[in-house]
Amino acid sequence: MTEKKFDAREVALKVINDIEGKGAYANIALAQEINRRTSHGQLSDQDRRFITELVYGTIKAGATLDWMLSNYLSRPLTKVAPVIRNILRLGMYQLFFLEKVPASAACNQAVELTKKYGHAGTVKFVNGVLRNAARSPEKIVYPDREKQPVKYLALKYFHPEWLVERWIKRLGATACEELCQINNNTPPLSVRTNTVKIKRDELIQRLEDEGVKCKISDWTPEGIVCYEHPGLGTLDSLRAGLFQVQDESSMLVAHVLDPQPGEFIIDACGAPGGKTTHIAALMKNTGQVLSTDIYEHKLALTQENAGRLGLINIETRALDAVNLGGMYPLKADRVLVDAPCSGLGVLRRKPDSRWRKSEEILQDLPKLQAAILASAAQCVKPGGVLVYSTCTTEPEENQDIVNTFLHTHPAFILEPAGQYLPGKKRPESMVQLWPHTDGVDGFFIARMTRQQ
Repeated sequence: MTEKKFDAREVALKVINDIEGKGAYANIALAQEINRRTSHGQLSDQDRRFITELVYGTIKAGATLDWMLSNYLSRPLTKVAPVIRNILRLGMYQLFFLEKVPASAACNQAVELTKKYGHAGTVKFVNGVLRNAARSPEKIVYPDREKQPVKYLALKYFHPEWLVERWIKRLGATACEELCQINNNTPPLSVRTNTVKIKRDELIQRLEDEGVKCKISDWTPEGIVCYEHPGLGTLDSLRAGLFQVQDESSMLVAHVLDPQPGEFIIDACGAPGGKTTHIAALMKNTGQVLSTDIYEHKLALTQENAGRLGLINIETRALDAVNLGGMYPLKADRVLVDAPCSGLGVLRRKPDSRWRKSEEILQDLPKLQAAILASAAQCVKPGGVLVYSTCTTEPEENQDIVNTFLHTHPAFILEPAGQYLPGKKRPESMVQLWPHTDGVDGFFIARMTRQQ
């Protein structure tokens, strides 16, 4: 057995420092650190789960932890050195949100980390703050839910106030609370069977043999939901290209597009290739899927995924999607615009994302989304299909974009996207999925056709 030469909390602190100090993305920074240590035989599955909980939980609860700490500090938190600030946040998260971690362990380990990254004065400071918090949790008093619903829900469920305010106005306080709550839950891993190589029931057996606990998706014929699994990098089935990691709601998009073998299809914002490779597989590895993106390094991921999955009908090209129409006028049987968006439907998968966004993004992004959709529409043949999708829940990026487009492009008509879902049909002409009501990532899908 490999001797453990690391402390889980120190690994978590390193990742948190990279996220807070260097702007690293939580899911990427965490995966890189875990993969590095797993390859050296340092991590058990239990270690991996604990580190993930510490990183994601501490980052997710960021503003709330800072508010909680303010009850025990005699100086502003901004005056505390960044690494010490993160040690305090890590300690507070364990004290107040991890029931299985003894308060003594949370405090003692924070002190040990401070000895390594601080000095005698900061050691005394961290020890005093955390032990005071452990002794006097009653100092944490949340705002009144009825009188200050925005502040209460924002602090209680780790969401920015501007977003909570939007959702309360749109959904009501009860539904907003349900949505915020589910955004804080760890979603199960969902994967898409690579039907070019294997059938879903065969893949489930392979996964179970590799220690994965899973079941079939209720949403798509290729989907599998995994509730327990070892590190993905250890799975031979992944390396063999038998599946692609993809959320169930994301898998619905290709079905609404309904690609047919032998067609020419454009995925206008295709990288890193989840929907591109799904389209290619539904075409049974025939025809051509052109996947475009503005970033070469993201297209490299599309090519890597296509190679692993054994798909030979995918071509990638680096270009700005707003210029797409002039390059492929009336050439494509079908075009998918999975537009760059605020990502407010996938907050449960990206714990840092909620703190990186402001309401201004909902003023700026729609201009780009509308420009990309208008350009991509020029590529659609008469009788062809245009699908617009996002992983957000906000009407400015979804229904408003499609309605404005249809008003200014009378050649296109809206089709009932809900009738193209592969499982249970829905009545909506534009499908909006929500985490708290549908149990999947927040996603929007609209389908249009160009008239002859």
